[in-house]
Amino acid sequence: MNKAFVREADDIAPRCPGCDSPGQEVLPDTLAAQLTPELRTGLTESAWFCAFDRCEVVYFDAFGRSVRATQLAQPVWPKDPAAPLCPCFGLTSADIELDLAEGTVTRTRACVQRAQTPEARCTVTNPAGQSCVAEVQRYYMKRRNELG
Repeated sequence: MNKAFVREADDIAPRCPGCDSPGQEVLPDTLAAQLTPELRTGLTESAWFCAFDRCEVVYFDAFGRSVRATQLAQPVWPKDPAAPLCPCFGLTSADIELDLAEGTVTRTRACVQRAQTPEARCTVTNPAGQSCVAEVQRYYMKRRNELG
């Protein structure tokens, strides 16, 4: 068969069934720490995190099954703006707002520095299953630019 007519396999992450955003793959350890056994059995071994703030879906699998923010025991950033951006050390958007209001980066810098140490347990405490550093920095810069 002529290869010109053969479709290449798609090598993209599955898309969220709630908002069609691409997902961020999470490890089984993350799911085990974040979900009750009942919710965990509703997803396949491979699952993804939806980072779109206005979507109710937190986790989903390739078959379109999902877990919504309302099903979790604790609030999840960015679904709930009051939830910690850094679950390991408790940094919230309110803490970043205080830094900006005071003209300092004390809380934000301390969190970023601690998040880069072995005491950070991102894969189990962060629902996204990854370090919060990029998200903390992104939020800080976004708000700083908005405030002028």
